[in-house]
Amino acid sequence: MKLLLLLLAFCSISLSRCEEKLVPYDYSATIECLENPYKPQYNGGIIVNPDLQNGSQGWSQFGNAKVDFREFGGNKFVVAQQRNQSYDSVSQKVYLEKGILYTFSAWFQVNKGNAIVEAVFKTNDEIKHAGSVVAESKCWSMLKGGLTVDESGPADLYFESEDTSVEIWVDSVSLQPFTQNEWNSHQEESIIKTRKGSVRIKVVNSEGQPLPNATISIVQNRLGFPFGCAVEQNILGNLPYQNWFTKRFTVTTFGNEMKWYSTENVRGKENYAIADAMLSFFKEHGVAVRGHNVLWDDPKYQPAWVKSLSGNDLYNAVKQRVVSVVSRYKGQLAGWDVVNENLHFSFFESKMGPRASYDIYAMAHAFDPKTIMFMNEFNTLENPKDLQSCPARYLEKLRELQSIRVAGNIQLGIGLESHFSTPNIPFMRSALDTLAATNLPIWLTEIDVDAPPNVQANYLEQVLREGHAHPKVRGMVMWAGYNPSGCYRMCLTDGNFRNLPTGDVVDKLLREWGGLRSQTTGVTDADGFCEASLYYGDYDLNISHPLTNSGASQNFKLTFNDTTSSQTQPSVFVFRD
Repeated sequence: MKLLLLLLAFCSISLSRCEEKLVPYDYSATIECLENPYKPQYNGGIIVNPDLQNGSQGWSQFGNAKVDFREFGGNKFVVAQQRNQSYDSVSQKVYLEKGILYTFSAWFQVNKGNAIVEAVFKTNDEIKHAGSVVAESKCWSMLKGGLTVDESGPADLYFESEDTSVEIWVDSVSLQPFTQNEWNSHQEESIIKTRKGSVRIKVVNSEGQPLPNATISIVQNRLGFPFGCAVEQNILGNLPYQNWFTKRFTVTTFGNEMKWYSTENVRGKENYAIADAMLSFFKEHGVAVRGHNVLWDDPKYQPAWVKSLSGNDLYNAVKQRVVSVVSRYKGQLAGWDVVNENLHFSFFESKMGPRASYDIYAMAHAFDPKTIMFMNEFNTLENPKDLQSCPARYLEKLRELQSIRVAGNIQLGIGLESHFSTPNIPFMRSALDTLAATNLPIWLTEIDVDAPPNVQANYLEQVLREGHAHPKVRGMVMWAGYNPSGCYRMCLTDGNFRNLPTGDVVDKLLREWGGLRSQTTGVTDADGFCEASLYYGDYDLNISHPLTNSGASQNFKLTFNDTTSSQTQPSVFVFRD
């Protein structure tokens, strides 16, 4: 038996539904302001009279607002007017259960200008913010959010806006509860559709006859989904750290070494030696690097000499910085965080005018037009109460950057830092849904969890699972670079590079996702076939048979084609011993 033939067919697969009937999750979100709202998601879920077709049924006044039920063009809605307090609005009583995950959506309009409107749930013991949207006049905007509660009990759903001069118009309200089992099933379904493919292997003998009982071994060499961790310069020359890191991760971010205060501490004296050495090391080990960052909008983190500059002097210094760092690493990075945290901070806008970010992104694109230019911000996923960086405000800034007129379209990316304390997972998913409607690549760029040791690892696992399962997230980087003097908020290992509980979570997920050289084995059936469901990535495949010394081996890559519903065309490999 001198010949083994191997056929690998890459084909799309569908999730087998559980016998238990589970409510599917609706990932859709609308970011345009529409003449009429869509129907309520989930037919309103547990909301009574969600589309206001039955007038005041289920709805009542909240605070001192005057509530009015209206109809325009066949569409019925409720209006809260004559508002003196932010919370003066309309309300509905609901019963919320501990352990249940709630996804919320509603459509809003205001009678003049625009205003932030929030969805709030008030229980006996706490106030929970479920999300917010910038509501406009003359069209309807969709808010999508979510929440969990610490104790079961009744709650008042109401809507608030700090701008008390506006009327709040409300329609198409939905509150859908999911059990943890249902939530996990959404993740599993999404993973199978977007992170995995099936491989069908056929083994035949030299006469082309099926060869049963052949042993198939498939080992994943590299994750297809970019997953990594930040590092600092102390990884250079530290072999145990290097081995620990490169065994696990496919992407990294330098915590400080590319930042302006590191490369030009004294004006005109640039030093990229450390960043260059780090980039060289990671290139050698096949680890992609995110560029972090070109500029940082936080006034605290400017080089000391920059803080006193203004006018043309500042503009020239900024331009030199952009030209220098972007040109130096052109085409070598997985993306650039261009004006870091420009929703919470405005150092450059305060000195260069409101178009500062616009101009800086345009500059960066001009010197590296093929690299994705990211907005990178915190609290967009983490905190629904932070209105500076809520998804609606993020989208406003993103639209400003999308209006940049340059030669060729600027490639923009959505960077979400993901510095969590207690994760609000339903809000996280809904915020991702909203931003995913842009069809831009989404990365979770600085994941960590600031929480007590007894829950930190569990919370980290929740965040990583949710990010990995979301169909529009394209990569994740944790902000847990090891430093002997202490990690930022979360470490994965101790000083001897033995895993802490958070590191154990990472390894558990890596093995689940096919990392750490996870192995899949099987045996061909009577027709010579063996099938396996695999995460996308690079693989080694080996075939052997107990009745012959012949064998076969091959490397192959299983990839997802985002433009079609199936993977790559079937490939045929022929092996000779």
